[in-house]
Amino acid sequence: MKIEPLRSCIGCNEKKTKKELLRIVREEEGYSLDLRGRKNGRGAYICPNLSCFDKAEKRKAFFRAFKGNIPEDTLKELREEVEKLAR
Repeated sequence: MKIEPLRSCIGCNEKKTKKELLRIVREEEGYSLDLRGRKNGRGAYICPNLSCFDKAEKRKAFFRAFKGNIPEDTLKELREEVEKLAR
């Protein structure tokens, strides 16, 4: 029996399986959602709902996870993508 790896949501801090969370990844060309979990780059996991996204923004969790600022327009684009997936 294979054990499913657990990851923490940067918004609510709950531990969940990788399949239950979305991965946001920082690549050379910018930030994007990694729906398959295979992209190279530094990643952070978040629950697929806007409340966790808001908590992560408020707590500056994106800054800590990626060790730097994310541009406001990029955060807005990521928020829209998470919102689409949450429906």
